[in-house]
Amino acid sequence: MGATTRSGLLTAPMRARFGIQSRLQYYNTELLTTIVQRSSTILKVPISMEAAIEIAGRSRGTPRIANALLRRVRDFAEIKGDGTIDIKIAQFALEALHVDAYGLDEMDNKILSTIIDKFKGGPVGISTIATAVSESTETVEEVYEPFLIQQGFIMRTPRGREVTELAYKHLGKIKGPTQGGLF
Repeated sequence: MGATTRSGLLTAPMRARFGIQSRLQYYNTELLTTIVQRSSTILKVPISMEAAIEIAGRSRGTPRIANALLRRVRDFAEIKGDGTIDIKIAQFALEALHVDAYGLDEMDNKILSTIIDKFKGGPVGISTIATAVSESTETVEEVYEPFLIQQGFIMRTPRGREVTELAYKHLGKIKGPTQGGLF
C-alpha cells in the first residue's frame, strides 16, 4: 500500500506495482457534519446541528481539518461558554481562529491579498508569491494553492498565478488595471 499526492513523480514501473489506483475527493458538508457530530460525541461535548454545519462548512472538505476545528471550538466553548457548542460560540471561535466562511485561513487570505495588492492581481510566479508572504515555495504550491484553485480564487496561466473575480469579491477589493505585457 502506498499514498502520495505527487504520483507523477513516481516511475512507471513503481506505479505499475499497485493494482488499484484511487483518488480521494473532498467531502461534502453533509457528510462532514455527520463526522463533526460523531466526533463531538466521542469528545463528550454537546453540539447543536447549526454549529456542526458551520464547522463542517469551514473545514475545506477534509475530516482531519473538521476534527481539528471542532477541538479548537470546544476549547472556546469551555472557556468562553458553558461547554456546549452552539452556533454563536462556533462562529466566535472560527472568527478568532481566522477561518472564514469559505474555510480560508489567514495565510490563504494573505496570499490572495498579496497577489492583488502587490502584483495587481497577477500574473505572478509562485516563487515570487512565496517570497512575498514569507513562506516556502513548496508549501504555497502544495498546501495553499490547490485549495485556492479548486475553490476558484486563483488560476494558473502560462505567465503565472492570477486571482479571479471571486477573490476580489471575497476580500472586498476593487479590481484595478492589470499588469501590462512586455510589448
